[in-house]
Amino acid sequence: MVVGSGFGGAVAAYRLAEAGLSVVVLERGQEYPPGTFARTPAQMSRAFWDPSEGLYGLYDVWGFRGFDSVVSSGLGGGSLIYASVLLRKDEEWFVKEQALPDGGYETWPVSREDLDPHYDAVEGMLGGTPYPLDHPAYSDTAKAHAMQDAAAELGLDWQLPSLAVSFASRPGAEPGLGLPIADPSYGNLHGVERRTCRLCGECYLGCNDGAKNSLDHTYLSAAKRRGADLRTLHEVRGIRPRPEGGYEVDYVHHDPLEKARKVTPRTISCDRLILAAGTYGTTYLLLRAQASFPGLSDALGTRFTGNGDLLTFLMRAKDRARIRPLDASRGPTITSAIRLPDEVDGVPGAGRGAYIEDGGYPAFVDWMVEEADVTHEIARAVRLAFERFVAFISRAPDTNLSGELSELIGDGALSVSSLPLLGMGRDVPDGVLHLRGGKLDADWTTKTSEEYFDRLRSTMKRIAAVLGASYADNPIWFRKRIITVHPGGGAPMGRHQDEGVCDPYGEVYGFPGLYIADGAALPGAVGPNPSLTIAALSDRMSTRLLENAGRPRAERPVGGAVNGTAGTAEVRRGASQRTSLSFTEEMKGFYAEGVHAPGAGEQAGREHGQKLGFRLTITVDDVDRFLEEPEHTARAEGWIDAAVCGGRCHVQRGWFNLFCPGGAPDRRLMRYRLHFTDAADRPRTLSGWKDIRHRPASRVWPDTTTLFFRMFEGHVPEGGDDDAPIAGAGILRLGLDDFARQLTTFRTEGPDGLAALERFGGFFLSELWDIYRPKMVS
Repeated sequence: MVVGSGFGGAVAAYRLAEAGLSVVVLERGQEYPPGTFARTPAQMSRAFWDPSEGLYGLYDVWGFRGFDSVVSSGLGGGSLIYASVLLRKDEEWFVKEQALPDGGYETWPVSREDLDPHYDAVEGMLGGTPYPLDHPAYSDTAKAHAMQDAAAELGLDWQLPSLAVSFASRPGAEPGLGLPIADPSYGNLHGVERRTCRLCGECYLGCNDGAKNSLDHTYLSAAKRRGADLRTLHEVRGIRPRPEGGYEVDYVHHDPLEKARKVTPRTISCDRLILAAGTYGTTYLLLRAQASFPGLSDALGTRFTGNGDLLTFLMRAKDRARIRPLDASRGPTITSAIRLPDEVDGVPGAGRGAYIEDGGYPAFVDWMVEEADVTHEIARAVRLAFERFVAFISRAPDTNLSGELSELIGDGALSVSSLPLLGMGRDVPDGVLHLRGGKLDADWTTKTSEEYFDRLRSTMKRIAAVLGASYADNPIWFRKRIITVHPGGGAPMGRHQDEGVCDPYGEVYGFPGLYIADGAALPGAVGPNPSLTIAALSDRMSTRLLENAGRPRAERPVGGAVNGTAGTAEVRRGASQRTSLSFTEEMKGFYAEGVHAPGAGEQAGREHGQKLGFRLTITVDDVDRFLEEPEHTARAEGWIDAAVCGGRCHVQRGWFNLFCPGGAPDRRLMRYRLHFTDAADRPRTLSGWKDIRHRPASRVWPDTTTLFFRMFEGHVPEGGDDDAPIAGAGILRLGLDDFARQLTTFRTEGPDGLAALERFGGFFLSELWDIYRPKMVS
């Protein structure tokens, strides 16, 4: 089941249907074949999405306290109204552990290298090609040349990005305006002829020529050809896991022709559920269903970003004393882009990077622009009226009014010399989406991204100066509000459950078979237009899902290696019978560098205020095997936080042993081995142990909640501690509050979860009893 048909949902639907899986796509909006997008005022008044008001149109407009937002509702999702730009996220912009104002971190658990093959696949499917500015039919696009001139004078990078637009009738053919487009091998689900781009500037209103290679013309047509069931006007209202595995989805089927707006909820079930309802839709569904998904990551709702969107205007451009044509209404909405470098590119003091793109609008908007030029319009009207009055009283009327009417209309100087500028980039992803009165709300402000927006506006003003234009902010900017068409976050991916709702492949932590494939999964701003990155992440997710297509729906795959040994054979052995268990543990204490003994390290660390703590999610992939084998090892994932290490450091690999042999019959050890790299790029290993031995029963609590540890230089393997250089030592302790919280984090996945939890608890208690029980003297 795929909820939504935008860049995440359409890609997943095609990939999975192509592989022979049974796929149903639920899309709340309607189909929009070429020629059906609204243009007249009467059509536009009905082109909005609000079923409670009987509106089932394309535009879904959201208003929050700090910003406004526009998303779409229709078969093809955001591709119906986007500007077709296909830009890849810059390699260095996949940041790791970049500190945020709220004390958290922005971290991308994927890299450009991970995504490049999927970028290639998506660009190929969407027919990406740069704007053919060097071709005669397209060479007179003034706004593209103006942006190129401005970039050259300011020393900025300028490019013609790849666009998902057909400029030629077929790949490799000669570009031309309004040519019939040949259907691809998978056909065209609308069955309506498409024509190449005729430079009407109507991309974001929906392309009535079909020149834009939107998802309905590409991925969704291909998915339907492969057997995917595409259901429009099906709006999902709720989701929940099934006890036996898989998921149930509640939805309603809208009928725009029905006057009664009361709809009957229906339910459908699936083995795997892919949420691709957009940043707002997916996050809203998860927030509403939170009670049905116990243990869902606390990251739900976080990392919201507007992708740095900013709309401004250049007005009345001049070249010396003459009007400089910018002609925003000729061309696709966007033709070119100027890139502002980021400090992570190695440019000190640059701040967060951005892109500035030329905007466009339909030709009929030129009339609105001219009408808005009130001062000049009134002057022309007064002059015409005076001239007619003079002609009347002189009894020498001019019967040919063509010249006067031409002057009244004006020369179009304002519209031809004006241009919207579209900014986007790496704003600070610190917004939070949440429910207020059952409705989605957002806490977000431009304040934490003030330096970013100041830099963006300053550069736009410099572009205006180079082009001899006046600069104008969006009218709502005086309240520091923005309009975003690129919302992201809300259910971000992360390296572990403490960091994200889903893993780097989009699968929700703790809920196998539940995936997030849209902008909600972004852990921060993409920077350039995010559609291509969302599609590439979905393509990558689909590849992983298909690799695991044979595993049972209630089972999570065993992740990674254990103590350096890959567990491929164990993954296959009795997979349908395995049950996994996980819990989260948080410990805090003191640490000192240059000390070898934990006790001395704790004392020195306490005296100098050198704290250290960690938060780990311990995962036992097979409970039975874990309990049966003496060296039973679990995975430890999470972070270590210490000022001496430069702040929070991600655990790159971690292992945990419960009650392994301690060298004596009545001694056991709980062992921890965590590999990480500190902020100075120094590899480190935390090797810790809880010492469980025969002592009075009063020692049970302190023994099981006290962790002695040493920090070693380098990533030290098991058994290598004796020869490894020691960086420091200390002691961590589990507080009573943390212990109470830990008890609420136990989760099981797989068959007989409750029984597995009971076996684990029984083993734990029996081991403690065996060690601490009074010994009888014979």
